Parts: sequence; structure tokens; C-alpha cells
Amino acid sequence: MLERLGLAALHRLDPERGHDLALKALRAGLVRGSGPVFTLRLRVRVAGLDLPNPLGLAAGFDKNAVALGPLARLGFGFLEVGAATPRPQPGNPRPRLFRLAEDRGVINRFGFNNAGAEAIAARLAQRPQGVVTGLNLGANKDRADRAGDFAEVLARCGAYVDFATVNVSSPNTEKLRDLQGAAALRALLARVREARAALPRPIPIFLKIAPDLTPDALAEIASVAQESGIDAIIATNTTLAREGLKSAHQHETGGLSGRPLFEKSTRILAQLSQLTDGKLPLIGVGGIEDAETAYAKIRAGASALQLYSALVYGGFGLVGGILKGLDTLLARDGHASVAEAVGTARGDWL
Repeated sequence: MLERLGLAALHRLDPERGHDLALKALRAGLVRGSGPVFTLRLRVRVAGLDLPNPLGLAAGFDKNAVALGPLARLGFGFLEVGAATPRPQPGNPRPRLFRLAEDRGVINRFGFNNAGAEAIAARLAQRPQGVVTGLNLGANKDRADRAGDFAEVLARCGAYVDFATVNVSSPNTEKLRDLQGAAALRALLARVREARAALPRPIPIFLKIAPDLTPDALAEIASVAQESGIDAIIATNTTLAREGLKSAHQHETGGLSGRPLFEKSTRILAQLSQLTDGKLPLIGVGGIEDAETAYAKIRAGASALQLYSALVYGGFGLVGGILKGLDTLLARDGHASVAEAVGTARGDWL
């Protein structure tokens, strides 16, 4: 009841103001959590990382790594913060975040607003132990050498995280998605691998892609990712598509996430699973809002999951509810582990 009242109050505010207050509530201890939710059935191993459960927090909620402790107590199996850029960046002008309540969706055009790699690295160095934490790598808008920016952030912050994500799929930084082309992506990943090789310990590198890709472009990405030694692909970021929306905010520019993204992102996920023959771990994100949508992502090919936008409508208590429901669904279908269910319904999405 208290969480529902809190959500109702936040929804009366400007969305970005509401987001900031949610972070402050976490930091002030006003949101309680019981720690990571796990059962033997929910435990997973992805890209060498042992996770108590497959549900992670997607990048973008805690851009500056200011609430790692409280977030770790909400039940997530892992966290991803950022995106971080080499230098601090204010992002795009406000307003830049919009709730599409009728569609259970969100549009954002933040533009990689963050405190910069130096400040974020200092916070990550003090992060709580015991929760797998990763960093989403970004590039400054005014820099031509985008690959250099990704490598610079990894070099500065990589010692303090368990994985890093190369984000070439945000629609809110001009020409960033051009890096998804085969030649540009190959060169970018080579720079990132060089930066990783210089770290005190090697960490897995993930690649986050857009849902708005042609089959040929997706096949190219899958090929480059495999030959470049990428450890996992996150499918997907937000979409530029606007089909079927009802909200008055539907024509705002930016990336659309939440329920309207579910089908598009899950189809991309299944196609990637087929293209990689299930040999490359995939992290499914986009439209997860309950146990059923989480299970559908796994059966389409995801070894792990992430969510963010559903918290806007379901609150932090959603995390535990999804995981308990997912455990029940796995047991119902006779699966002793998440891994047994991965890709079992991939054909339904192809």
C-alpha cells in the first residue's frame, strides 16, 4: 500500500523529478529490500559470472552509481550503472523523459547525462561487495573518436566492476548507432579489448544493440561479436518505432521502452539466438514487466534479463514478484534451472 501511494505521488511530478526522488528515497533508506532473491533453480552463470538469479537492473536508472547499496538489497541478481562518458556531460535539454501511461511505456532522450568517468569510478571503488555490478560505456557528444571514449572509460573504471557494456545503440547521441556497422564495430571492439588487456584483471565485455536492425545488419553484428570475442550481447536498447501507441506523448523524439518494446526486442533476441546457435550468452531486455514476460525472454533465447521501465509503473517490489513467479513457471514446466529453459520456444519468435 505504501509503495502504491508513493508511486501515485511520484506520477504527479515531472518524470525526471520523480526519477531523482526515487533515487533519493533509496539512498535515504526509505525503500526496504531483502537482498538478492535466489533458489537453486534461479541461479545462473553468464559469461563467467555467477548470479543468484537472472534478473538485473538495466543501465540508465542509476547513471552515476549513487545508490548501489540500496539497489543491491532489492533482489536483483546483478546491476548495471551508467552510461559513463570520459568527461561530465549535461545531456539534452529538458524535458527529456516522458511517461506513456496508457501504453505502459517510457520515452527518453537523456543524451548520456552523467557525472563523468572520474566521479563514477570513485563511487564504484566503494561499491558494496557481493553483488555483480557492471558499467555501461558511453561517448561524449563533442568527441569524434567514439572508440577512444569507450576505451578511456573502461581504462578508468574497469578495475572496479565485474563487466562492462559497449553501448552502440542509444538513439540519443548523434551517429552513435552508426557504430553498429561491421567495420566500425570491429574497430571499436578492438580498442575496447586493448583497454581490457591493460586492466588488473580481465572482465567480460558485453555489447548492447538496438532493436531497429534489418536481418542483414543483425547477422553482421552477430558475426563481428563472435569473431571479436564479445562475452555476451544485450538485446535490446530502446526503439525509435512508434506503432500502436495511444499516449499523447507518442510523438516525442527519443527512445521508447517498456511494454511497447517487448515484441520487437524479443524477436531480435530470438533471431540472435538462432544466428549464434545459442553459443553466445544473450541478455534479454525490453518490456519485461512480470514473470510471464521474463519467462518468454528466457524461452526465446536469453540466459539473463534486465529491466528498468517497468519499475516506473510497478515499483521496486516488482523485482521479488517477478523472480518468485519465474521460479514457479520453471518448476511447472519441469526445469531444474534457468539454463534448461533457454531457447525452448525460440521458434515462436522467428
